[in-house]
Amino acid sequence: MAQFAIEIADTDIMRVMEAIAANYKRQEMIDNPEFDEQLPESEEANPRLIENPETVFQFANRIVRQFLSENVKAYEVRVAKESAAAAAAAAANVEISDPAV
Repeated sequence: MAQFAIEIADTDIMRVMEAIAANYKRQEMIDNPEFDEQLPESEEANPRLIENPETVFQFANRIVRQFLSENVKAYEVRVAKESAAAAAAAAANVEISDPAV
């Protein structure tokens, strides 16, 4: 499988990660999937929220892959629509003659 890589200066990497996290609304805390409504909420034993297990770097990687995938899909849908429209227009030519002529 091919790889697509980019380089970001060490001095800029955290700016990039923070910008992606902010723009795509990464949450530091997320709902605890193991939270038990039957038990009292407790920071140690039964927290309602937990620290997001997806790191900022994992989040940014997922968002970039999603961005690329959505762009490919949008492009291919647009090309398919244009092709279908051109085929329909070509097939729409109807020859109609006047029998009185």
